[in-house]
Formats: sequence, structure tokens, C-alpha cells
Amino acid sequence: MLKRKKSLACSFCGKPEREVRRLIGGPDVHICDDCVGVCNRILEATPDGFEGWERMSDEDLLAALKTAEATVEATRAVLQIQIDELRRRAVSWAAIGAALGVSRQAAWERFS
Repeated sequence: MLKRKKSLACSFCGKPEREVRRLIGGPDVHICDDCVGVCNRILEATPDGFEGWERMSDEDLLAALKTAEATVEATRAVLQIQIDELRRRAVSWAAIGAALGVSRQAAWERFS
């Protein structure tokens, strides 16, 4: 009896393996190269030897802003890709809003 190959997808953004360049697997989880990039930006936004924001100088905090903003933008981009794919599949704004914990209208205003 032939076993059917299970379709793999990123455990973070949900993109199937056919839509990503690389998919890294772990015990029952997978992460795509785009999500690894977002994770790397998050790690880059946190200064080495981080001991809390209150211990950082004004200059260090100012220097970290650009990286932190890039991290937020990268995360937003992944979220927008997910929303666009759901809409391509004709998933309703009501369902998307419910998954995000916001109203249908709020989801539409934010992502359309």
C-alpha cells in the first residue's frame, strides 16, 4: 500500500511548500525562508547583551529604532501575504476578522 505524501506548509505563515523557496523542518513543525527572515530581523532589533530597555542609553535606543521598524514592516508584509491568499481563496472578511479578533469592517479597512 502506497503512503500518500503529506503536504507540508510553514507552521508560522501557513504558506504551502510549493509557494516558498525553502522550508526547514523540525519535530512536527516547519518554517519557511520568509519567516526565518522575519525572525532574524526580530533578533537583530534586540541589542546584544540586552538587559532591558531602561538600561540602554538614548543613543542606543535611537540606533535600534530603524531595525525595529524594519522588523515590524517585515511582519506586516507576511501578514498581508496571508490575508491576500485568504481573499484569493474567497475567505470572507468576517472570517478573517474573527481570526484576528476584530470586526469584519476593521479587517477590511486594514488589509484591503
